[in-house]
Amino acid sequence: MFPVSPKHNPSIGESIFFFIVIIGLISYFIIKLETVPHVPIILGIFFLVAYGLIRRIPFKDLEEGMIFGAKSGMGAIFLFILIGVLISSWMISGTIPALIDTGFRFVGGSWFYAIVFAITAIVGVSLGSSLTTTATIGVAFIGMASALDASLAITAGAIVSGAFFGDKMSPLSDTTNLASTIVQVDLFEHIKHMSLTTIPAFIITFILFAVLSPNRDVPVQNVAAYQDALASTNLIHWTSWLPLAVLIICTIFKTPAFIALALSSSLATLLASLTNHISGSEIWNIWFNGFTAETDFQPVNELLTKGGINSMLFTVSLVILALGFGGLLFVTGIIPSILNAFKEKLKKVRTVIISTAATAIGVNVLIGEQYLSILLTGETYKGIYQKAGLPNKVLSRTLEDAGTVINPLVPWSVCGVFIADVLGVPVLTYLPFAFFCLLSPVITVLFGGRRIKG
Repeated sequence: MFPVSPKHNPSIGESIFFFIVIIGLISYFIIKLETVPHVPIILGIFFLVAYGLIRRIPFKDLEEGMIFGAKSGMGAIFLFILIGVLISSWMISGTIPALIDTGFRFVGGSWFYAIVFAITAIVGVSLGSSLTTTATIGVAFIGMASALDASLAITAGAIVSGAFFGDKMSPLSDTTNLASTIVQVDLFEHIKHMSLTTIPAFIITFILFAVLSPNRDVPVQNVAAYQDALASTNLIHWTSWLPLAVLIICTIFKTPAFIALALSSSLATLLASLTNHISGSEIWNIWFNGFTAETDFQPVNELLTKGGINSMLFTVSLVILALGFGGLLFVTGIIPSILNAFKEKLKKVRTVIISTAATAIGVNVLIGEQYLSILLTGETYKGIYQKAGLPNKVLSRTLEDAGTVINPLVPWSVCGVFIADVLGVPVLTYLPFAFFCLLSPVITVLFGGRRIKG
């Protein structure tokens, strides 16, 4: 359980009431007013501090709860900053452009939806961002679907499925790093353990899209435009694969994530200087502000313009606020009171996993924010998993299986609103075909308890 001792013991009724009020407040601001999540979380912090003071909890204890909550996420925060550096360095070394170019080389044949899913997954893993993948490659595939007179709903489902496979399995993804860090699991051990449920979901999804695919070839000219623009950057060389190779080797030898990402980004930076002749001052500026592509093809510019420490500050600030908010939920006794009310029912492995998945999905539906679904659910269930004898990697896997991939299926969520806007396909239209996102929580509930040793 969250290592903060509650300073008040509210009744279960009082705890549920205040919890619903706070969640309702956050939901209203994010869904109705469409504010960034930082604002309602700060208001939630104000609300909890006021509640604590009314219940005669000294402000010093409330402050310590917030600080301890924020401190528990410092490992994730350092990784987020390093991920910004890694993405920018992988751009200028040609690693990410090479991965994307390789994905396009697989385009061909008549399995259009399956190809869309597979390539979007490759690009998603390369970028570590579902929204960036959707807004770039995804938009291109929607255009191809229109040219083929293929179903836009199924195409959008394939794009969302692939993008969130990448978001879930990439070491560059902030949600992947957050889920592993919040419950204190090594990043690469977390990714390896997720494969137990993710690979079956991927295979089933690929088969479903292959079966649904129309019997038409993909228009080569659309793909060639992307490949020509990638080649025009002059970033792709055989050396571009070396930073990825270093990351894979570090994964095999179970090197700590911070060290692995630092080694890979350092090598990528050196290669950018030697192979692509990028000056030192320009490199350090790219480290902070990210890489800006300047090709004649705007979709590729949008695809490659990203990275940098600055790009991660939104996530870093949100994590700090959300964890401080979580600390207050515990120090005021609201979450401990709710947990104590049903902890006797959460002893069986299957029940614990189902409850975790339901909570993560519930936070996504109520608040529409995937970071909070991971943060709040992870902090709430850590102690329960320990008492049930379940390793933390099972919790981190469940957080992603039922937290990360569910957000795009909620029409009023951050991801849902964004994806519907950029693809021009409503959430409820593509939802039945987002097979990977639908399968992930089902598989983790059905088989999660049987594969703990994996």
